[in-house]
Amino acid sequence: MKKYFFFDIDGTLTDIHTGKLVQSGLETLRKLEAQGHFVAIATGRAYYKTKAIAKEADIHNFVANGGAALIVNDELVKNSPLDKEKALTIIREADALGYGILVSYSDSIDVLMKDHRFLEQFGERKEPTNYIYDPDLKFEDIPEIYKFYISMNEEDEHLLKNRDLLGHIRMGDGYFWYQHDQKDQGIRDMMEYLHGDIKDVVVFGDGENDMVMFKKEWTSIAMSNGYPALLKMADYVTDASENDGIMNACRHFGWID
Repeated sequence: MKKYFFFDIDGTLTDIHTGKLVQSGLETLRKLEAQGHFVAIATGRAYYKTKAIAKEADIHNFVANGGAALIVNDELVKNSPLDKEKALTIIREADALGYGILVSYSDSIDVLMKDHRFLEQFGERKEPTNYIYDPDLKFEDIPEIYKFYISMNEEDEHLLKNRDLLGHIRMGDGYFWYQHDQKDQGIRDMMEYLHGDIKDVVVFGDGENDMVMFKKEWTSIAMSNGYPALLKMADYVTDASENDGIMNACRHFGWID
């Protein structure tokens, strides 16, 4: 029976310690494809960021941008921006409170800023970013908003009353950002596009942000070094990625020899 496999990247397809793709995992993907199964990435990363590692891993299908982007056979099927009115509600409030804001108006490294408050309050992001300063910028005039960043410390987040209108992520103090966080919906959209049965989905993940795609209607497999709450949600816990976790799980279920 054909299965539809969706793999997280960091700590699942890659060794969490080195960031390198795990060879046994790649070999397993090729075997799954040879058996007629569908293989894809499922990631919160933007489309433009995912393309490079997908090419390196020789994977031609992926759910990216937190579920909002679908790529099938290397072709972009869709890539949806955030809900603009909800985004503007949060942006206006953060702006009024005096926090710096960066807005991604496309799926790229480019961000717009109407002042330098973000850079003054936090500094430059570690991720490659092209800062475009426009003193006449009106947030309402931005046609589409894919992500936005707010230079707010975690202890001050309670000040933002509309904080939870959209999904957001924080990794460390200093700033957090809004992006799509619906990898599960992206998988459902992919299955609808492929006319596949949802019960034939298999997901692999390890992080807190993978919890959203661990659903009861399909099979969820966690890497053993993963986020503790994720391990409890998993149908099966395999070894760490660098210890042949993907290969061992697929052998356990009989998907490969």
